[in-house]
Amino acid sequence: MTLTPGITAKGEGIEGTKWNILGQTYIPKLYSENAMIWHALLPAESFVPPHIHPTQDEWITMLDGELELAFGDEILTARAGDTVRMPMGIAHGITNKSGKDANCFFGVAPSRKLFDLFEALHDLGDPDEVVRLSALHEVNFLPPPSE
Repeated sequence: MTLTPGITAKGEGIEGTKWNILGQTYIPKLYSENAMIWHALLPAESFVPPHIHPTQDEWITMLDGELELAFGDEILTARAGDTVRMPMGIAHGITNKSGKDANCFFGVAPSRKLFDLFEALHDLGDPDEVVRLSALHEVNFLPPPSE
């Protein structure tokens, strides 16, 4: 997709797009082959398991609420105004343990296959299928820790 000039209005996604990804709301705001930015609402107690983007840098800019970020054994807390940097090839997990919704913007560069992945994951409730489809779109979830 080629980036076109204009405004994506507050609360609106590109061409009216809004995705439900396992209970989290993602609204694409900017999309080109070079970058993708989406507004995200992560409800309290929601999470994204540890995963790796082997072909993309990713970031989060926090608007409201708090998110815990796991980089291996290191746990960091992002709050309103913070920007989280998640370089390609580095495993990261995201958890909202704050008791409140977290409101933020995510971005990746380059876009690669992420827009198509979110299209495929919209309203999909099967976590195993989420993992399978993600791997086909260059997002690799880590296996759960063995007990």
